[in-house]
Amino acid sequence: MKNYHKLSRKEAEELYSDLLAKYNSYKSRGLSLDLSRGKPNSDQLDISDGLLSIDMSRELSKTLEGFDCRNYGILDGVPEAKHLFGDLLGLNPDNIIVAGNSSLQLMYDALMRAMVFGTCDSKTPWCRENGLKWICVAPGYDRHFKITEDLGFELLTVKMTESGPDMDEVERLALDPKVKGIWCVPKYSNPTGNTYSDETVRRLASMKCGAHDFRIMWDNAYAIHAFGDKDDELLDIFAEAEKCGNQNRVLYFASTSKVTLPGSGVAIVAASDDNIAEIKRHMGTQTIGYDKINQLRHVEYFKSIENVMKHMKKLGAAIKVKFDITLNALSILDGLEIAKWTKPYGGYFISLDITLGSAARVYELMKNAGVTLTKVGATYPYGKDPEDKNLRIAPTYPKDTDLALACEILTLTVRMSALEKILST
Repeated sequence: MKNYHKLSRKEAEELYSDLLAKYNSYKSRGLSLDLSRGKPNSDQLDISDGLLSIDMSRELSKTLEGFDCRNYGILDGVPEAKHLFGDLLGLNPDNIIVAGNSSLQLMYDALMRAMVFGTCDSKTPWCRENGLKWICVAPGYDRHFKITEDLGFELLTVKMTESGPDMDEVERLALDPKVKGIWCVPKYSNPTGNTYSDETVRRLASMKCGAHDFRIMWDNAYAIHAFGDKDDELLDIFAEAEKCGNQNRVLYFASTSKVTLPGSGVAIVAASDDNIAEIKRHMGTQTIGYDKINQLRHVEYFKSIENVMKHMKKLGAAIKVKFDITLNALSILDGLEIAKWTKPYGGYFISLDITLGSAARVYELMKNAGVTLTKVGATYPYGKDPEDKNLRIAPTYPKDTDLALACEILTLTVRMSALEKILST
């Protein structure tokens, strides 16, 4: 197709008129389609149905050491679950705490502890320090940003690149002692699908920080979520941090939320010896312990890493269909010079950048046609995209036919909004 910026005014007007007619035909159908959140659909959830029928009778609810998981105890998670996560993610089981279904809760708790009690590197509670700041890589994950916004941090935006955050900017900002940390989704990042390069990981682990209690919130949510033959490699940040004596800097989070069932998953936090001791000291006051039966159920269901990866192959195949549908639909925008998008090998999202100043307009057009997108600006701190150009596309939840239809309308509205901009100038 012809570059939209090289169309004559007459060509642009005629094309817009054709697109508007198509749009109105979709609008008249009373559709209700959803591309807003990265949720698995029921077919993907069905792959994990066997988890619900696992026999957790009296004998199977005991650990190998004979502890009865039906009772109180084992604050930091059953050993078998620690070993499963450790083997799967390349982590030391002794440095893992296994919890409930929400890794986001663990992240929130980690920052709340620092706010109220300080950290293992400093006993000064962060809430007693004024003007605290936090680095947010954008486009990024809105729920991360909201935590630090709610806790009163000033959010500092750093651009996401193909190899991770703009490290020159991160290193510059980190020299400020008021900057306490950074949010990172290092593999198949939300929403771009990019994976941090080895150089990025090394620079994060070794960089000079003005705050000696600086924290990297390492949310490796998509560690095993490749959906094709290719899988990105992510460098071990703990190994790199330890080389520099910065092992306390990293708090690592993961979960089975998009591996098995989000409603009954298992989440972990992994950290240095000092951090783990600090976490457990306060956890003992906060809770008697998390759901050990569910932790043991996951171990019994998978039994081995090999079985986990077989399971992920099935899940990845189902998700790949969704991404193929979406990327095939987006291909109609090739050559128009009005959009660019990511083509990840894993994860749950596609990041779509369109004509500057047009994202809100596309959101409005989609909503009026009965298609819900993630709210414009959600991928930026404070919910404000300074260029009004980014859309987060979440393909996993709709049925295939609904997804294809929603993507047709999406590409139609992207073209309409671009032409509106062109014709207005």
